[in-house]
Amino acid sequence: MLFPTLNFGLFFLVVFSVAWALVGHHRLRLAFLTAASYLFYGFWDWRFCALLAASSLGNHLFGRLIFDSPDPQRRKTILTVAIVLNLGCLAVFKYFNFFLESLNELLILLGVGRDLPFLSVLLPVGISFFTFHGISYLVDLYRGTLDRPASALQMLLYISFFPQLVAGPIVRAAHFLPQLRRPVDPAEIPAIRAFLLILGGLFKKVVVANILATELVDPVFRDPQAFGAIDLMLAAYGYAVQIYCDFSAYTDIAIGVAALFGYRFPQNFNQPYRAVGLRDFWRRWHISLSSWLRDYLYISLGGQDRRTRNLMITMLLGGLWHGAAWTFVAWGLLHGAMLVVEHRAAQGRQPLAGWQRGAAVLVTFHLVCLTWILFRAPDLGLALDYLAGFARLSQASQVAQPMVLALLAGGIGAHFLPAGRLDWLERQVATLPRTAQAAALGAAIVLIDRLGPDGVAPFIYFRF
Repeated sequence: MLFPTLNFGLFFLVVFSVAWALVGHHRLRLAFLTAASYLFYGFWDWRFCALLAASSLGNHLFGRLIFDSPDPQRRKTILTVAIVLNLGCLAVFKYFNFFLESLNELLILLGVGRDLPFLSVLLPVGISFFTFHGISYLVDLYRGTLDRPASALQMLLYISFFPQLVAGPIVRAAHFLPQLRRPVDPAEIPAIRAFLLILGGLFKKVVVANILATELVDPVFRDPQAFGAIDLMLAAYGYAVQIYCDFSAYTDIAIGVAALFGYRFPQNFNQPYRAVGLRDFWRRWHISLSSWLRDYLYISLGGQDRRTRNLMITMLLGGLWHGAAWTFVAWGLLHGAMLVVEHRAAQGRQPLAGWQRGAAVLVTFHLVCLTWILFRAPDLGLALDYLAGFARLSQASQVAQPMVLALLAGGIGAHFLPAGRLDWLERQVATLPRTAQAAALGAAIVLIDRLGPDGVAPFIYFRF
């Protein structure tokens, strides 16, 4: 069930109405939202609802064991076992066949190829996200960031809550579970801001991301050898804008929908293409993942004590988190290597100012675009073909349409708008009568639907 569809619209209206009708019955409301979330997840494949429930209840049990154990060593052992089981489940569904295929290719190169036991399994939607949610709960309990375990019902809802279930943001247990312990207050719902986030997300996905995908990115990446350097460059820029608009659209809608139910999600993007370096980029891009990797992996490895090793491991695993392919391995390692170089170059250097900051933004953006080629390409061979195509300088453009160029310019230029623009717009809308607000909302939805191409493509991060 995709956000920008009639099915989701009807689902949301029913769930929203019933949830607020139950506002005086806290436990019943949590139970209803849990059931609605499982219904939402079941639209993809009902069989994976059992996996979702097993992950939730299994982590709930391990959390109780960690919290109730007075022995520090036993608590650490329980945490280790629980994390291994979480990652083992993720590995079986997402990485088992990838590693077997890689091993099979190696054996063939060595002349000792043999049949290996590949698994015929579907990848559960959102498994990377709900696995990281489970680990967050366990580590927060172990570290004392979470003061007490969740109830079974709270844990079921925390892992499955439908706005963030499929593609985030990654909401930490210590941030979300305290919200489930107290009844929501209808007077505290930021309705105008929530609807602005939802409308902005719909526009970014339905109009910007989908048009760039169909008119520019998909044709060029499908056969890069048929295009010249200009089109390859435009498609690289196009994918940078597409993946930002696609993914930030999902999280904006998720944040807005959760707010309408009375729950707060963390910010996940902060104008990443205005970053003045790779470190700054990762503070602005997919913030919930990058901060998760920093706090739960990088620091656990020793942080800055062995910075180069720990950065490379963190970014390698961050790349693999996105997908079981060598392109993601290369993407993660390349980002790790660039972060190491940047850290070393920054030592003892004065802060950038004036034209230096502008140059740093330009260089950072192009480095990120270069790595997006690896992220988007289905395999390393096509990525190399794409890069080789930049030598075809004389070939005329086939895809430089006015609409495409306008969306590219707007998608990049929006990163340099004032940071408080949403606050300003919220204040302006709040001055309008309720009838005018409702009319504007309806008109905006109709306009977005008319501007976008036919059909609704799945969000990019659904496959992660």
